[in-house]
Amino acid sequence: MQEAKPWHEQDSHWEMVTPILFNQKRWAEAPAEVEKIVSLLRIEPGTRILDLCCGVGRHSLELARRGFHVTGVDRTQLYLDIASKQAGAEGLKVEFVQDDMRTFCWPDAFDVVVNLLTSFGYFEDPEEDRQVVMNVYRSLKPHGVFLLDMMGKEVLARNFRDRDWHEEDGVLVLEERKPIKSWGWLENHLLIFKGNNHTELRRSHRLYSALELTSLLTGCGFAHTDVYGDFAGIAYDHMAKRMVVVAHK
Repeated sequence: MQEAKPWHEQDSHWEMVTPILFNQKRWAEAPAEVEKIVSLLRIEPGTRILDLCCGVGRHSLELARRGFHVTGVDRTQLYLDIASKQAGAEGLKVEFVQDDMRTFCWPDAFDVVVNLLTSFGYFEDPEEDRQVVMNVYRSLKPHGVFLLDMMGKEVLARNFRDRDWHEEDGVLVLEERKPIKSWGWLENHLLIFKGNNHTELRRSHRLYSALELTSLLTGCGFAHTDVYGDFAGIAYDHMAKRMVVVAHK
């Protein structure tokens, strides 16, 4: 009997969570998020940017609208099809590539790499996370920058709720969370209701503290890192909303 693929390699999983990850609110938030990222990194139009795990292209498309040269990479072809269709409708030049973040590497190709919305830490073997970082490091030009955005372990522990629910765009989501492995890993159990239909999903990922993530980055060759509490560049302290790490090659 063939062993089931891990959740992050299942196309059906990503199809099911599309209404949650890419609802109208998330699309509407993208321009302001990109504005803050551009300001934080102090980058100018014409910069070559890789949006790693680009999803349906919310940020890739907005960066292209602002004059950046963008490549979006994702493993899920459905998402890339949505992104490409929108780019075509707007006449935007964005290069979308179907690939796994563990294998994608274009040496010395990009000035900036962004990885947003906790799209990192899915793999049970920590060496695979290291491989992703090494791929990014090699894909950056000299003095390039890597921006990682996720919910840091410190922020999650401060605001932790083991059960939660929310409803948006006619979709009701019930979520149960459980930290395991000494707060090194988070298991999520989701029930998604839309109309008379419901879906049950399980997903999990590694939890990183700021120290753990910056140690991984510098251990892969990055010269130094800055850690912020959101895209606006607030301090990563007890008031942090997320963990935004900027690593400099």
